Amino acid sequence: MTGLVTAERGIGETALVDALPEVVVVVFAAVTHLADPWFLFGLLAVGYWFASDRFAAAPRRAGASAIAAVTCAYAATALGKAWFAVPRPPGAVGPADVPTWLPGLLSAWYEAQVLSDGFGFPSGHATGGAAAYLALALVYDRAWTGRKRLLAAAAVALAVAASRVVIEVHYLVDVLAGLAVGSGVVLGALWLAGDPRVRRSGDRSELRGATAALDPTLPFLLASVVSAGALAVAVAGGHTGEVVEAGIGIATGAGGAIGWRLVDGDEPAVPVRIAVPALAVTGGLWVGAYALSGSVWVTLAATTAAVVAVVALPALPERIEATSSARN
Repeated sequence: MTGLVTAERGIGETALVDALPEVVVVVFAAVTHLADPWFLFGLLAVGYWFASDRFAAAPRRAGASAIAAVTCAYAATALGKAWFAVPRPPGAVGPADVPTWLPGLLSAWYEAQVLSDGFGFPSGHATGGAAAYLALALVYDRAWTGRKRLLAAAAVALAVAASRVVIEVHYLVDVLAGLAVGSGVVLGALWLAGDPRVRRSGDRSELRGATAALDPTLPFLLASVVSAGALAVAVAGGHTGEVVEAGIGIATGAGGAIGWRLVDGDEPAVPVRIAVPALAVTGGLWVGAYALSGSVWVTLAATTAAVVAVVALPALPERIEATSSARN
């Protein structure tokens, strides 16, 4: 099965990329941040916490379902990378060819962008970008028009995918697979969440309020199951890095499912006075999860706690108010 994707899978794209002006490559190195996991989950969390009914009939259900769908996409990526276990292009290993005109700080940033370890198929950035921007376009169905949302999502996802090839950390086939996997997983996750538009059920009035039917529990659980499969494959293959990523996927899916049990799904937007300290706490837990990746159990605990906090946060203001009223 792993022979379906080989180490030498390029089709000549490297020669084309090498002919690009350095400034173009630097620009694409910046574009790739649009699908960094920290950026995507931060964006999804902001939408989940703050979106109003101007964006969706049930913004909390919409936001949580988007998070669950992207979690499924990353789980699929972890499984694919551990299963196929093929290397990245030689240029990703280094040494980096840093433009001499970049100042010191930007030189260090650029080098960090164009050097990547781990396996190359499918592209995690292409998968995550396609999943996140498509999910946002589908669940926040009151913003703009459907056509504009999908065009914007496609434009960003394609730009990110192209950036991974331009900075030579992936081959073209890696990002094409990522785009396909990310898009397909989102549709599957929304189907599991009960989206009537994907299931092609309900009349027009129900479809206009489609997000009111969403329940992200099953997609979150599916992400944990797929990540568990990725963990088994990674352990069997001795792929340490993928073991950590799969463990984080298990914890993210489980944390999302637990957190969702603590909310009703119809809560108002989270007040900024609560969101800011919550962001600091959850961000610290995420950083700690990766910093302590040598201890799998600590990583799992920190990730689970962070995701539970993110998903359960909309219920916190009401609980605080209820506690204050009881004391008075």
